[in-house]
Amino acid sequence: MTKADGNHESGAKILTHSSGEPPGGEARAHWIDRGTVLWRAGPAARHFLALSAGGGITCRDGDLRGVQELIRLLPGTLSEEQRRAWPHLAAHPAFTVHPEDAGMVREALRGQVVAAARDGSGALVAATGVQIPGVLDDLYATRALTEPLGPSSDTALRLAVWAPTARKVELALYGPGRSSVQPMRRDDESGVWSVQGPPSWLGREYTYLVTVYSPGAGGVVTNEVTDPYGLAVTPDGGRSRLVSLDAAALKPPGWDRLVKPPPVPPHRASIYELHVRDFSASDTTVPPALRGTYTAFADTAGGDRAGAPGGGPTDDTAGDTAGDIADDTAGMRELRALARDGLTHVQLLPVFDFATVPERRQDRTEPDCDLAALPPDSEAQQECVARTAARDSFNWGYDPLHYTVPEGSYATDPDERTRELRAMVAGLNRAGLRVVMDVVYNHTHSTGVLDPIVPGYYHRLLDDGSLATSTCCANTAPEHAMMGRLVVDSIVTWATQYKIDGFRFDLMGHHPKANLLAVRRALDALTPERDGVDGRSILLYGEGWDFGEVAGGARFEQATQGNLAGTGIGTFTDRLRDAVRGGGPFDSDPRVQGFGSGLAGDPNGAPANGTPGERRARLAYCADLIRLGLTGNLAGYVLPSGRKGSEVGYHGSPAGYTAAPGEAVTYVDAHDNETLFDALAYKLPQETPMADRVRMQVLSLATVLLAQGTAFVHAGSERLRSKSFDRDSYDSGDWFNRLLWDCERGNGFGAGLPPRAANEAAWPYARPLLADPALRPGCADIGAARAGFGELLRIRASSPAFALGSAEEVGRRLTFPGSAEGVITMHVDTEGLDPRWASVTVVFNATPSAQAQTLPEVAGREVALHPVQAASEDPVVRESSFDPATGTVTVPARTVAVFVSA
Repeated sequence: MTKADGNHESGAKILTHSSGEPPGGEARAHWIDRGTVLWRAGPAARHFLALSAGGGITCRDGDLRGVQELIRLLPGTLSEEQRRAWPHLAAHPAFTVHPEDAGMVREALRGQVVAAARDGSGALVAATGVQIPGVLDDLYATRALTEPLGPSSDTALRLAVWAPTARKVELALYGPGRSSVQPMRRDDESGVWSVQGPPSWLGREYTYLVTVYSPGAGGVVTNEVTDPYGLAVTPDGGRSRLVSLDAAALKPPGWDRLVKPPPVPPHRASIYELHVRDFSASDTTVPPALRGTYTAFADTAGGDRAGAPGGGPTDDTAGDTAGDIADDTAGMRELRALARDGLTHVQLLPVFDFATVPERRQDRTEPDCDLAALPPDSEAQQECVARTAARDSFNWGYDPLHYTVPEGSYATDPDERTRELRAMVAGLNRAGLRVVMDVVYNHTHSTGVLDPIVPGYYHRLLDDGSLATSTCCANTAPEHAMMGRLVVDSIVTWATQYKIDGFRFDLMGHHPKANLLAVRRALDALTPERDGVDGRSILLYGEGWDFGEVAGGARFEQATQGNLAGTGIGTFTDRLRDAVRGGGPFDSDPRVQGFGSGLAGDPNGAPANGTPGERRARLAYCADLIRLGLTGNLAGYVLPSGRKGSEVGYHGSPAGYTAAPGEAVTYVDAHDNETLFDALAYKLPQETPMADRVRMQVLSLATVLLAQGTAFVHAGSERLRSKSFDRDSYDSGDWFNRLLWDCERGNGFGAGLPPRAANEAAWPYARPLLADPALRPGCADIGAARAGFGELLRIRASSPAFALGSAEEVGRRLTFPGSAEGVITMHVDTEGLDPRWASVTVVFNATPSAQAQTLPEVAGREVALHPVQAASEDPVVRESSFDPATGTVTVPARTVAVFVSA
């Protein structure tokens, strides 16, 4: 999800403006193709489109003034194809452009267009603005979709921008010490404006000067805008910069010969969600100048060492100081250790150019309070952080400015952003980890970059012409051809030029399914020989939530959870998350318990948990949701109850919805909402000993790491990370977002009451917990959690039992033997699949007492605790046992135990 507050120089500069007031200030008519207008105009004798090249049409004294030409409209009907393409407008009356006026359409779109109606006497009865994305796509998309855009230099340096409604477009070139304006040529078939220039333009700053009718301005304006296809910008994004990404100066040592860790399919991937600044901002082993930067990851020292894929020396024989430093920091040591345990990917929160952090360090202001000295339940910390939030170094970054340019605030110098981001990718790859990028194409920070080029096109408008903002900000419209193309082209650039190994789409349900399939096709077409990357190995997944103006397929078939079944594109599954944690992210009482937070025999007394009978019923339901999650949320999997996954309900939708386990991204916490530790702090009885809290943390994470499908973990969950109950830390500064690699400094709990805006309603629950010193873990507790997490990763990687890959294999091999209340047992038959073991059995005991269970599936076999757990640092899990005479396993309280049979 996203939050945004402005800092960068986003938005076009209006250089000239001829005034005029459009009628009504709305746009309720929809021009969907060159021949069809849809409009609820009401009864009238005559309908028409009023045109003005200069934008002078106004409504005064009950009539239109300034009309230069008319396009006549005739009553019409929508075809079935049109109804399918525009379902949210299918009930609107249709009008057809008069055949004799069809030749006026292209020129009309380059000026003001007003839909109007008159009665039999000629009096004006209705007038409104017109939405034009549909007709622009109909007229221009076929050609425009194949035209090169942005900067390119196959034979000569060329710049191109799609601006079909513009009256004129010019290229403004800047410095050093000189500037010039170059005319651009319009291709009438595509609407693309282009200009060619000499190689000496490289390195110069540039903008486009777009002269266009702007409905928002009410007239013709000249907007100075950056390039939506630009590859570099000046600090804070005021201008684009001409660069060649092939230039040696933009590559770290060895970039062209970087060896990546081997790819893994989605059903084997384990992903660690990490924020660039969090990673090192609080790491005292990183030099202060490098904290919070790409360079904190940039292992460019090279050489033949553990974690370097391929096992041989890299081509970086010299190395550099920054790389040597990064290679020896606490954070990089921990990432390499996680990779050795079996972690496959790091997912980075947005690293594209975003709008809410000043990119020059000297322009930022950090909190000036002694935050560590304040009481753990104080309001003072959040007040201090809030005072500088708009100008400090921290934001999640879900507020795009330029989609295909690296963020500059993470660079040691904004002008080094490209080289340093590439060095970060290389450092993570050499640590044994592939890199996923969190991308946010569903909205922009404002309309200031895209809309001034083609007003009314790139962003989704509601029926009245107002801007859709259901995602928090200005929603984009990837259902429009050229916005959809921008998504695809941007992704391909990140994949080929930055060697990104996967993409996580924010609010993917606001995209058409067709757009995500186009992304998948474009990636699949990339080959190592031609493009330098194997596109088929690139992961693709995202948030398949269904809400807002597109909900329920209102405008197109969405890229939502159920709709993506069978595509291989993954979606986050909230089913297991809620069942393990308890309740949901929007509960008014945060103490609602789940399977991993005490619902099984450890009540906290909160009325929200219901009666004992209601608790038992909810526990059984949670157990079914978790069983489905362990299968990869398969729609067709048959549970022990006899119900298919698709027949189990979840808030009005099927709980099971995938066609293959790799389409499920399973998680129990992420950057959104409270961390797992904080959720358990709310939900477990306050007197629960820390050792038991650690056990429930590990058990909760085990439901993710031992499930089929993609395992997803929020950075720091393995070390009990807390944000002091902050459920929405997008702008809470470094203090509430600390990721502490040094256990002596704690886990972040007790940093003060979380910021008021998103958390004040929960302060009465949070305050006594933050004040309780027993809820602050020590090094032994953090170490135990990290050790248990590492063991689970190693177990996941040890057997194909946890990566069966297909619905058929899961249905044939994975079963859930009957279990006691509060216990889930999962048995996987690995005969002929695993060279070491004939079966793997996992017992999740979430109860506060030991549980014995007879397993006919393994009776008479040689069964033992998994070797990783047999040698575990946890003495409790080593107490798990198997009685061969009866086929009974016994598992201690609050423990997940894995048994293997020969």
